[in-house]
Amino acid sequence: MFENIKLIAFDLDGTLLDSVPDLARAVDLAMQDVGYPRVTLEQASHWIGNGADVLVSRALSQSVTVQEGLDPELIKQARARLDHHYHDGGHELSHLYPKVKETLEALHQQGYTLALVTNKPAQFVPELLEQHQLAHLFVDVIGGDTFVEKKPNPFALNWLLDKHQLTASEMLMVGDSKNDIQAAQAAGCYSFGLTYGYNHGEPIADSKPDVVSDEFNHLLAVMSVAR
Repeated sequence: MFENIKLIAFDLDGTLLDSVPDLARAVDLAMQDVGYPRVTLEQASHWIGNGADVLVSRALSQSVTVQEGLDPELIKQARARLDHHYHDGGHELSHLYPKVKETLEALHQQGYTLALVTNKPAQFVPELLEQHQLAHLFVDVIGGDTFVEKKPNPFALNWLLDKHQLTASEMLMVGDSKNDIQAAQAAGCYSFGLTYGYNHGEPIADSKPDVVSDEFNHLLAVMSVAR
């Protein structure tokens, strides 16, 4: 299935990096700042994945479904507090999932072009990649506000296809969320879904990725078989 793959695009949060503890801390503090109910780790794990504005909107709504009529100024204020606390925390609680670094390095050495496509605000991404010694592996790094549209919109994936002059069958999207799988499907490329991340409490298999896996390094076996 993947024998023609030349470029592999990766999600960040919930795929490469377990960042929920830091994000939960930041959004909890942000809600306290604006006088709203506190946020638990479990709640935050279901609410992340669609960008920071959606995260604070869900926290303000206390639900994955955003309440209608939320004050835009309140969202803006809460988002500013989230950004402050997330930066201030220094990402001390985040860590790579097992075998992520070794797998990425192996794919890089095998000649695959690697890109990062995340809905996380772009300002936070370079520091995280440097912190975990991954920055040198990615040719392109696309954040949630790099373009007007973010996943599940396929804009970023289509941009990568255009930039690298590839057909959709030459790109694979690796992620833990339906946003990743839906973006890949809309771009016409293959998808590899991981079960351990953050997918709003839904099984990733429900989104019908081409491959479903419990372990990140299973990607090496899949790519080796394809070759």
